[in-house]
Amino acid sequence: MRITALRAYQVSCDMPEPLGNALQVLRRRSAVLVEVVTDQGVSGWGENASSPHAVGAYLRRVLAPLVLGQDPRATLPLHRAMLGTLNYDRRGVSMMAISALDMALWDARAKIEGVPLHALLGGAVRDRATAYVSGPFMRPGDDPYRQVPADAEAHRREGFRALKLRSGLSPRADAAIVSSLRRQLGEEVALMIDVNRGYTPRAALEAADRMRDVGLLWIEEPLAPDDLPGYRMLSGLMRTAIAGGEALAGLPAFRDALIERTFDILQPDLSVCGGFTSAMGVAALGEAFGIPIMAHVFGTVVNFHASLQLTAVLPSHRAGEPWNYPFFEYDRTPYALRRLRGDHPVAEDGTVAIPDAPGIGIDLRPAELEPWLAEHWEETL
Repeated sequence: MRITALRAYQVSCDMPEPLGNALQVLRRRSAVLVEVVTDQGVSGWGENASSPHAVGAYLRRVLAPLVLGQDPRATLPLHRAMLGTLNYDRRGVSMMAISALDMALWDARAKIEGVPLHALLGGAVRDRATAYVSGPFMRPGDDPYRQVPADAEAHRREGFRALKLRSGLSPRADAAIVSSLRRQLGEEVALMIDVNRGYTPRAALEAADRMRDVGLLWIEEPLAPDDLPGYRMLSGLMRTAIAGGEALAGLPAFRDALIERTFDILQPDLSVCGGFTSAMGVAALGEAFGIPIMAHVFGTVVNFHASLQLTAVLPSHRAGEPWNYPFFEYDRTPYALRRLRGDHPVAEDGTVAIPDAPGIGIDLRPAELEPWLAEHWEETL
């Protein structure tokens, strides 16, 4: 069994309407999808949506020569070999490229074995997970929160029992909209906010104080991910749990965050942290520190399904009645590349099923990507 080709697909699509968070407005979303092809015709898929063009270059020039001709089932040796290519860029683009390729290797390995990927990670401990909406989002204009009540109600009708509002406009405005949502949705819906690195430490504290009585499950990324002193200050003063970790890459970054007790909930992104191989290490670190692990999911259909496989094996934690972690982050924005295979159904109890088909649960065809394809390359033996 050998890897005979590595293919990359640079894909991009416009959003039907601009959506925003504390720092940016999303008008167009892009990703690089990587396909590992074996001599038996089995393909595995991975992705990165954070720095797709730079990741594509690293995949082609550095990682493709390393893995071509190798056994795709050797995920650990290949991961260590890929880590051996790192120089000074140990937590940036190079790690994102390794993440995308590691995802694809695990997908291929599971398809070769004919089992869902979670079986290779040790076996599923759940077949369903509570899904939370990654949103509502802000809209550009004088009243960024104007569509939030309608969006939240629509998500509740879809079956979701948890949602994570994009916030960071100001402590006063954030507290007002969150309090309004609590009155609108009642106590049976879990609420969280994602500041997307939009606050200073003092502003984060003020916002948390203003929202003290709303009952948020967590406040996500209130500060820049490398502001460990700021997070250390917040962790000693905020009552609400702090979530983060989507921008962390490699086990040392998660180790540092845990030692500093910066996060109460860790959120590795498979396409950034180092793929499945690193994510399982993060899960072990989290278990050792008693910290819940939940996948950060905001990409194409590939990362969506891959993250469901990871969610199947993560340790369980009680988050207070009636919630059990891990939750699964569900991007409900009208993103064509996430909805490539339709919407994953949400049950009446707000849960989604873990796919049990081989690999990550889907097998893409390159032709499906053509409407959004900007660039394609292939490296072969």
